[in-house]
Amino acid sequence: MDPECARLLPALCAVLADPRQPVADDTCLEKLLDWFKAVTEAGSSLLLLQENPCLVELLFHVLKPQDLSSRILSFALRLAGTFAAQENCFQYLQFSPLEGRAGLTPSSSASSRGSCCPGSLGSTAPSGQRPGRPPPCAAAGSRACAPWLSTPVPCSSSPTRGDPSLFVASAAGQLLVHVLDLAMRGPAKGHGRLQAQDWPACAQRIVCHLEDCLCSEAAPRVTQALHVLTTAFGHCHGLWTQGLWVQLSPLVARLLEKDPMPAPHALVELLLSVARSSVPSSNPGLWETAAQTLSRLSPMQAGPLAAGILKLQDCPQALRTQAFGVLLRPLACVLEATAQAPGTPGLLEGAAGDPMAVDMLPPSKSACVGLLCSTLAHLELLQPLPQRPSPWPQAPLLAAAVTILRFCNGSAAPSSEVGGRLCAMLVGCVRVQRAALDFLGVLSQGLGPRELVTQVFAVLLEYLMSPDSSPTVLKKAFQATLRWLLSSAVPPGCCDLEPRAQLVLRELLAVLQKRLCSPCWEVRDSGLEFLTQMTRRWGGQAGFRQTLLASEVPKLASQLLQDPESYVRASAVAAAGQLSSQGLLAAPSSPEHPAGPQTPLEELLLVLTTDSEGFPRRAAMRVFTEWLRDGHMAVAEDRERFMARVLQAASGDLDWEVRVQGLELALIFLQQLLGARSPGAAPPGALAQALRALCRVQLFEFAFRSLFDCDRPVAQKSCDLLLFLRAKAAPSSSPQEAGDSPDVAPVEAALQRWRAGEQGQPLGELAPEAVLAVLRSMDLEALRDTLAESSDHVERSPQSLLQDVLAAVGVLGDNEADCY
Repeated sequence: MDPECARLLPALCAVLADPRQPVADDTCLEKLLDWFKAVTEAGSSLLLLQENPCLVELLFHVLKPQDLSSRILSFALRLAGTFAAQENCFQYLQFSPLEGRAGLTPSSSASSRGSCCPGSLGSTAPSGQRPGRPPPCAAAGSRACAPWLSTPVPCSSSPTRGDPSLFVASAAGQLLVHVLDLAMRGPAKGHGRLQAQDWPACAQRIVCHLEDCLCSEAAPRVTQALHVLTTAFGHCHGLWTQGLWVQLSPLVARLLEKDPMPAPHALVELLLSVARSSVPSSNPGLWETAAQTLSRLSPMQAGPLAAGILKLQDCPQALRTQAFGVLLRPLACVLEATAQAPGTPGLLEGAAGDPMAVDMLPPSKSACVGLLCSTLAHLELLQPLPQRPSPWPQAPLLAAAVTILRFCNGSAAPSSEVGGRLCAMLVGCVRVQRAALDFLGVLSQGLGPRELVTQVFAVLLEYLMSPDSSPTVLKKAFQATLRWLLSSAVPPGCCDLEPRAQLVLRELLAVLQKRLCSPCWEVRDSGLEFLTQMTRRWGGQAGFRQTLLASEVPKLASQLLQDPESYVRASAVAAAGQLSSQGLLAAPSSPEHPAGPQTPLEELLLVLTTDSEGFPRRAAMRVFTEWLRDGHMAVAEDRERFMARVLQAASGDLDWEVRVQGLELALIFLQQLLGARSPGAAPPGALAQALRALCRVQLFEFAFRSLFDCDRPVAQKSCDLLLFLRAKAAPSSSPQEAGDSPDVAPVEAALQRWRAGEQGQPLGELAPEAVLAVLRSMDLEALRDTLAESSDHVERSPQSLLQDVLAAVGVLGDNEADCY
């Protein structure tokens, strides 16, 4: 530990232990915990405690009867767990002389907190239950944690009951799991799976407390016990967890018999945590409990459990069928509520395995909407997994997604009372529309009957053309349409579309032309993004080019470069760049600039130099970078002139991201000049020619000035560029003869001014020899290491943290300050 931090530590502990002192917020306590963890990982925890007895005093002080903040109690619990992770620290805490001085024996600590109720951790285990002496680690853990185990847990009848802070409950649960794991780690070695009566007394007391909580009539106590068990099975992997489940599974199963069932969500989390552990291999009864839970829970509650079961690698097929049926049941009900073609709903009914439940949907709108959205989300996550159910009912799922979308836009034909109720609940529901469109997009990865695929494109076009579609729904519809068009390529992966998709494409461009004129800027933005993606994918396809050029879409995209909304202008820049790359953008002309730029390059340069917002200028730099990398015709005509103009604009831009993009553009230009793929130094002739070209475009003034940029990413990018150039220049590479000394004084003087924050005069065209000499004299590696440190590394140091906490004591008042 830093000496200055060690000097401040006693004062910090005194502040934390004093309930009268207003300690800083939870952020500071979390940062203190992170610091202590780093210190213990870097050195000996025992040595830290021995050299700083104030830490031990703090840990024992929180057990005294006092009005202690829940945040401090949580902090102390977690700090104790950090130190107690090592056996020697267990022993030191147990036999510390401070324990006797404070009177903190297990019994006295319990009495100081008040009488422990039957559900507290201080329940005394019957004598003689521990057979023989456990290994030293478990014994030390049991003794050292005795004071903590004498404290009632937050959910019991104790002074902490009803505490609004979740930190105490969370910290206590995590500490219980750590203690249980450490106590069982020693006895379980070499003995296989121990019987419950052979467990150490510390573990028995914890399990006894969990049993009391599971049998409690209070739902919060049941929830707390389930959370502790979920953590235990999720983080502990010893054989003793199998014995723990054998002992507690009857109590867990008994929760299913209660009406209403307590803590259903916590129970689902526990069952999934146990299913992912080693328990199922030795106790198949878990699957029976899971099957009972699926049948006992409501459809909304059972959805996460069913989805979790289907994601497991090894699971009984009967349980997988039941779980899949739980997820398919709401969609089967949707299909049953409409006049579908014969046979389509039957597949879902068979998978559901419960035809009588097909017409059972929640009667309230909020519950029905929530159930459909969660079901669609679960199935969306299952679809790409290799362990998804097989056979996968692609056609019924497509039909269900299309039907839900038709219910939402009012075009469905209900065939029952349930269908009429669904129409009333789902029409215009944006939440369900978004979920169904996402799911429909994922289903594009599979095949489907031709008739259903035709229905998919039809319903997507309906949403894209409908004036009632919200901007977010339109964006989802564009995304789903693009995915289905990509899946319609013939053969898959090529750029040619099948004839049916070609017809859809013509209708899409007509819709897109209308959407680009929408008064809503989000709609215009989504349309431009869709145009960019389509052009990138099919810009070289003859049918697409012909259809696009016959429409007004390219002209509208150019006009939107002057849109009043900056997001739209940025998307228009990206679309114009992609259209120009494919030769699909006519020379734009603007009413505001009748004699202005006529080429896409000039138009985007105008955006870069005159747009008042950062988003369009960043988009222009990304387009220029892509043009240079791909060899765009407008760039290839005069690459140096292009670079000079773009770098001049980017170097003076106030947006740091534009400057970073400018340096990225310069790096690509440099790599093209020197040949980035060839390892080692560049040939002297090529290097000299490249240096002269770089000097002509004034790249070095931009790069040297950026080394001292106030925005760290800019300086880092410049450092990377100059390091790459220096690596390409061999130590003896110089256009001058040996013995000549280039004049580097102007460059070094400019560097000094820039380092001091002054602007100075431009350097003008530099000599390549001077550039190489300056590069070799600079310690770029040290600068790179300095830039790698965070800009606030001094303020984030442990010493600064301790100083801030101490400085805040007594002066917080109404303004509770966060150090950072």
